[in-house]
Amino acid sequence: MNWDQVKGNWKEIKGMFKEKWGQISDDEFTKWDGKREQLAGMIQKKYGCAKDEAERQLKEFETSCKC
Repeated sequence: MNWDQVKGNWKEIKGMFKEKWGQISDDEFTKWDGKREQLAGMIQKKYGCAKDEAERQLKEFETSCKC
């Protein structure tokens, strides 16, 4: 999966993100509308992890996503 696909299918893929990162609210996901950097920042903030860890989690999601 590449990030252009995520942005193009944001409404559908948003549910998968919510399953993985449930502490991020629906409003917060909607606000970012598929912007990767902002999502990484919110993962850092909500889960108290470093930037590298948030990026690692996103990359893991991208490679495992069947979307």
